Amino acid sequence: MNPSVLIRHRMGDIMELGFLKPLFTKPGPWASVYIDTTRATEDAQRVQKLRERSVASQLIEAGADAYIIRTIMDTLAHEPVSGAPPGRALFAAGGEVVLDIPLSVSPPAVEATWSILPHIAPLASLRGDEPSCLVAYIDRTGADLELRDAHRREAVGQAQGKEWQGRGHRSIPGDRYEWHYRNKVENTWNETADIIASEISRRWPESGADLVVLAGDSRERRAVYNRLPEPAQAVTVEVENGSRSPGASQNLLDQQIARAREKYARNRLESALERFRTGRGRPGEHRSSTVDTGPGEAAEGMPAVVDAARNHQVATLLLTPNASDAGREVWIGPGVDEVAVQRGQAQAMGIAKPERARADDALLRAAAATGGEVLIVPEGMPGPAGGLGAVLRWSI
Repeated sequence: MNPSVLIRHRMGDIMELGFLKPLFTKPGPWASVYIDTTRATEDAQRVQKLRERSVASQLIEAGADAYIIRTIMDTLAHEPVSGAPPGRALFAAGGEVVLDIPLSVSPPAVEATWSILPHIAPLASLRGDEPSCLVAYIDRTGADLELRDAHRREAVGQAQGKEWQGRGHRSIPGDRYEWHYRNKVENTWNETADIIASEISRRWPESGADLVVLAGDSRERRAVYNRLPEPAQAVTVEVENGSRSPGASQNLLDQQIARAREKYARNRLESALERFRTGRGRPGEHRSSTVDTGPGEAAEGMPAVVDAARNHQVATLLLTPNASDAGREVWIGPGVDEVAVQRGQAQAMGIAKPERARADDALLRAAAATGGEVLIVPEGMPGPAGGLGAVLRWSI
């Protein structure tokens, strides 16, 4: 599995934080903009102008410098009329737009902020990412491999089976040769299944895909599955539809892959929450990340989670959007792991000029830098108190 940090929100959504690294290496302050860009109505152009004016007025009120505002407004003005995404997220600092991200979900309202850290927390629910899949379209002659994520489909390889010299015969030879013929055909297919499984095993780790999907006839799928190594089998699902034939319908396959992605994300979130509950201990018990209680320990509440992030202990960060602790202020320094609950604590760490930042943005920055995993706990699902928790790599 790709070690990139992941955010999961609704069942099936997934977002890698790796592409956000430019936001963590450039000093702030940052302008962060979330804007609806749908143009489905007759007065779409007028509505879009009003949205852009709202961006400008919010940034002016927040104290953003004039050059940054002009840069953002110029970027928004070049939004294409056709093929526009439901929304966009822009992050600008130092006189330039550093990242311009298409959103799969329209923001509920225009939001523009000016802060020391980029305000990345809303991306979890707006980017609409899903677990990535390595799809193998299998038949008796080989397989085509395709990598799918929320934003693209890309052909990534092919496994070509062995040719048998008898292939191409229009009919099976006489009875005395029938057994020999069938045995040759079966041996050839077994070799082809070995080749397909070997290619999937080679491509899967480098692709970063969360899931492997085998499409094709049931007998052929099963033969390939049985030849995969156990780590690949653990994330492999078989689907009944899908074909290598050009022009084959993808509708049923797409539906089955969507269900597989949703199940994968749900299971992953439930597993993480179970590890969290086990590591947390008895209901109501508060564990500090500095208490050695053995492997699998969990941290709950902002002080414990901040301590864990600073010590690079966070294996899985659990975050409930709009929860009370998510929007609280913490104190940060320029280093990605320089975060503290109190200003005096930050100064004691050697941070000369601590700055205020939102807890969720600061913890996401720390998680991205240390290869942690971030799971979004949907509102209404039992999660950590205050909306912040973590499953830890180790105890100190």
